[in-house]
Parts: sequence; C-alpha cells; structure tokens
Amino acid sequence: MLSYTEENYIKTIYKLSQSNNREVNTNAIAEALQTKAASVSDMLKKLSGKNIIFYVKYRGVSLSPEGQQIALQIIRKHRLWEVFLVEKLRFNWDEVHEVAEELEHITSPLLVQRLDEFLGFPKIDPHGDPIPTDEGIIHQPEQVLAADLSVNASGVVSGVKDKQPLFLQHLDKIGICLGMKITVLNQIAYDKSMEIKLEDDKNLVISHEVARNLFITI
Repeated sequence: MLSYTEENYIKTIYKLSQSNNREVNTNAIAEALQTKAASVSDMLKKLSGKNIIFYVKYRGVSLSPEGQQIALQIIRKHRLWEVFLVEKLRFNWDEVHEVAEELEHITSPLLVQRLDEFLGFPKIDPHGDPIPTDEGIIHQPEQVLAADLSVNASGVVSGVKDKQPLFLQHLDKIGICLGMKITVLNQIAYDKSMEIKLEDDKNLVISHEVARNLFITI
C-alpha cells in the first residue's frame, strides 16, 4: 500500500519525465509539489527502497517499470473520474481536476473496472488527454499546437496544454471546445495573435497565449 503523498510523487515524476524525456532532478519535483528539496530527497530514498524509482543523488530520478505502471494506473483513475464528473454529474471541465485528485487514490481495481465499463470505455478525458488502458498502455495522439498552424490550415481542437480553470473558462467564454473545427485565416506578426474561423463560420481573434495552449489534430 502506498500513501497519498507517495502516489503524488510517483505521478509527478512520471509527468516531469514525459515532458523532459530524461531523469528528473530534485528541484523540479520540489517546485512541482511546492515543497522543500530536503523533503523530496527523503521521499525519494523511501521510494527507492520500495523499488519504485531509480535514484542517484545529484543525478536525478526515474521510475522503475513497477513505478511506471503505478503512475499510469493513478493517471487512468484520475482521467476516468474526470469523465464521470463531467458526463454524469454535470461538472464543468474547469471544475473537475481537484475532485479527481482526491478520487484517484481509491485503490479498488474492481471499482475502476466497473467505472470504465459504466462510462462506455472512454479513450480521452474532458481535456483531451488519453486514458491509459488497464494494462498501462497509453496512446498519445498526433497533435500540433494551434500556434504552429500556417494560414489556411484547418484542424480539430483535440486537447489543451494549460488545464488551469482560468484558461478553460476563457475558452468557454470565446466559444472554443473540444471537437470543434477551426481554420486559420491570418497570423498577425506584431503579437503573434491569430484570426481563426470556427465551424459555425464565426471569425475570432485569439492571442498567442491561447494558440500555444490549444492542441489541434489535423
């Protein structure tokens, strides 16, 4: 059995390693978890003793195969619960992350299996992130950022890089959601903002900050 704190460390190490494609250093973990580097070092020694991570002082940390599977199961539960909260309890997509952070620590494999079945075996969560299978397989879709699209290029909004509530609320306000087709009409050199056309033929100017946080499937 792992504590909530241990599971949070494992999930954090996994996410940091995915974004960097290399061993994760102590300071990065401390920053992500908003804790002290000394506390991180203590936890890493503990996880290393359980064969969940490979840890070499001053070099960094990576997950063992067992740790990798644990991380994927935590992420699987988190994303399934987000789907449940949005589809069945009518939460908005900007409201579910903190609730799912609590629910992801439920340990019953049968409950997770029944939840997946009840939801119709969803492939993505409300933010467009892929849901790992029960075997720990995760299929990353081929996506580009809206900011990297050229003029006249089209694609479908398939995910968000920034999952902070303020960003998701902003997308709701301007009428952008997952599954929506967009076409780039113009790129403004001065501030890198973009004029886009939505699938309802509505034209909209989005900032570079918005464009670099929208994933698009072409």
